[in-house]
Amino acid sequence: MKIITVAGARPNFMKIAPLMRAFAKQNSERCWGPEPIESLLVHTGQHYDVKMSEIFFRELGIPDPDINLEVGSGSHAVQTAEVMKAFEQVCLEHKPDWIVVVGDVNSTVACSLVATKLHIKVCHVEAGLRSGDRGMPEEINRLVTDSIADLLLPPSEDGCENLRREGVPENKIQMVGNIMIDSLVDNLAKSRQSPLKEQFQLEDDNFAFVTLHRPSNVDQKDTLEPIIAGLLQLAEQMPVIFPIHPRTKKMLETFAITHDHPNLKAIDPIGYHDSLYLSEHAKLVVTDSGGLQEETTYFKTPCLTLRPNTERPITLSLGTNKLSIPEALSQDINAILSATENHGEIPPLWDGKTAERVTQSLLGRN
Repeated sequence: MKIITVAGARPNFMKIAPLMRAFAKQNSERCWGPEPIESLLVHTGQHYDVKMSEIFFRELGIPDPDINLEVGSGSHAVQTAEVMKAFEQVCLEHKPDWIVVVGDVNSTVACSLVATKLHIKVCHVEAGLRSGDRGMPEEINRLVTDSIADLLLPPSEDGCENLRREGVPENKIQMVGNIMIDSLVDNLAKSRQSPLKEQFQLEDDNFAFVTLHRPSNVDQKDTLEPIIAGLLQLAEQMPVIFPIHPRTKKMLETFAITHDHPNLKAIDPIGYHDSLYLSEHAKLVVTDSGGLQEETTYFKTPCLTLRPNTERPITLSLGTNKLSIPEALSQDINAILSATENHGEIPPLWDGKTAERVTQSLLGRN
């Protein structure tokens, strides 16, 4: 079986690493049948910043991509079009049996469209997630990808329900669990050796971890300002580790919003192991990231997600996640800090074995 796996942006990298290992395991041990897998890794280059891309390949032990399309940045239309143009040539040359796409970035939908029009089967790992907000580009990418994919592999039962409601045939749907948790489990030992603890003299359960990058939070002064005000207030009570995304840094400078405080540690973007360490040991996490909602649910770390909705509602119903808005951030932070205990459980099949189930599913469909 010939499989092309696509990675486009940083959130994809943690999802493809377990797949690469599972494919290699099938080839060396024939765990799930006699058929070998010819695997080709394509990096579209949608995420091109070295600090936020190549470091993840190194940390996660992902082999160098077989092909890098190097499309770079651009508007959604330009980026999607450039990926499609370049990826079509890859498909025509290599003629794979399956294209495996993950997540919901522009590369996900672009490569799915190309493959479908060339009559190549598409497998979508992390299918069925829905925020209900079509103002988010990611939501459009999810909807389009799931409407044309041949095999849809949701991380949780709510994803299966979304797909059924949209009319996807049952034989195309298989819940396999959360592949992000595979990477988390695989990298836990390394994350616990993070130098950040000594660097910032951090005590477990006595610091906060913050990430912020979505345009809806950082591109307008009247949303970014109250968020920073809430973080400064939090810094009065404990250290706040705040790796600043390039977009956020730019907007803070544009709006002249000061975030100076001895306890607010504004640092350069960090790698995956450092991020896992902070997620596991923080008192709370404040974020607008999808992945951190899942990781904090696994760690049972309280998480405030600065968004009006989430495509991962299971992190709200089972996990430790709570939605917040800039104006209510300080109030929600205080509620967490004053809580006497945390509640939450790990969702079904978030067990570190999702990539194995994905591989089995693909081999069973050939």
